[in-house]
Amino acid sequence: MNSSILVIEDDASIQDLITEFLSAEGYNVDAANDGIEGMQKFKENNYDLIILDIMMPNLDGYGVCKMIRKTSSVPIIFLTALNQESDQLKGFEIECDDYITKPFSFNLLVKRVEAILRRSNKTINDNFITFEKLKLNLDTYSAEIDGDVIELTLKEFNILKELIEKYPQVITRESLLDSIWGYDYYGDTRIVDAHIKNIRKKITLPYIKTVKGIGYTLDKNI
Repeated sequence: MNSSILVIEDDASIQDLITEFLSAEGYNVDAANDGIEGMQKFKENNYDLIILDIMMPNLDGYGVCKMIRKTSSVPIIFLTALNQESDQLKGFEIECDDYITKPFSFNLLVKRVEAILRRSNKTINDNFITFEKLKLNLDTYSAEIDGDVIELTLKEFNILKELIEKYPQVITRESLLDSIWGYDYYGDTRIVDAHIKNIRKKITLPYIKTVKGIGYTLDKNI
């Protein structure tokens, strides 16, 4: 079944183009002209992803995102003219999955949609998340390979979880530092490298790929 996407955008021309591009890729697309209409459609239908403008009449995108997050973890991409760092931080603080600023490339938007849907459709069975032979137990914070349990520290577990959930995205050291250690941590990014080294020793499978000068990703073909 093709994925269903809701586009909440008050600019009719942008809304039409997004709908056209995504429909051409085989997605089922609904559109709403403002936040209130968007929330109504969200309540009436099941969507796999939402593309959400911020500056809209009646109910802005931040408000829509907050309301959706009370009941759903559906992926949300903010698509907005607000390009200040503070605006983007606010978006991620209220749990958006991506933030794209206008003007933007429609082809790039399609690729970002594909990447997020690929991540959200990863195998999640009960309280496990998997990547190839590696299985993370979300209850015990441990890893399993072919039934053998591997004990991990909490930070090691969360690093692996982040890499799996965001595969095939390359995660920078700074991003891992922020998400695992917290925005108020001001230590050296080399602590990330040290934890990656320990993880590699424990899992023994060469899934973690170093992207020189940037950070890490997972690779099935190593």
